[in-house]
Amino acid sequence: MENKIRIAVLCSGGGTNFQAIVNAAEAGLIPDGQIVLTIADSEKAYVLERAKRNGIETAVFDKKRYPRAEREEKILALLQEKEIGLVVLAGFMTVLSAAFVNAFEGRIINIHPALLPSFGGVGMYGLHVHEAVLARGVKVTGATVHYVTEECDGGPIIAQKAVEVRAGDTPEILQKRVMREAEWVIFPEAVQTVCKMLIKK
Repeated sequence: MENKIRIAVLCSGGGTNFQAIVNAAEAGLIPDGQIVLTIADSEKAYVLERAKRNGIETAVFDKKRYPRAEREEKILALLQEKEIGLVVLAGFMTVLSAAFVNAFEGRIINIHPALLPSFGGVGMYGLHVHEAVLARGVKVTGATVHYVTEECDGGPIIAQKAVEVRAGDTPEILQKRVMREAEWVIFPEAVQTVCKMLIKK
């Protein structure tokens, strides 16, 4: 495991993007990184089961138990204790504070289910994004992997992939297509890209 970037994945839900990254790592597609920790903000997050099945350490800082500031403090302390080099937000439903983001500047990435800067910002997450895309009537959507900065969904873009919006799409149908055709493709690739860059630094 020498000379690999230690990765922590933060997730609030099912963990399909987490699984895509794990699968890519197992296939040898992330040679410069190793997922060593999964953190959830809910005890019910299914990502915890996925992590356990893959032998990855887990930690839970439940939103119901800890106020946001205390939760962030505990997460940050654990990331530092585990010598994490890259934080990957895979459906983590908490907007992180400036202090948290600055502590890992250039080492936190996120996936967003649209082509930023369109359909991004506060309140734009999950199905809300796909509802907005359909309401606007755009013909192409997609996914974006970007660095996390103080500005919500405003950090530098690492990778994007376009996905066609089809007649008859519902937000749920579109969400699944964007995941399958864009998110699960570019997220593992972006993780490797960033790990490779961090190793060179």
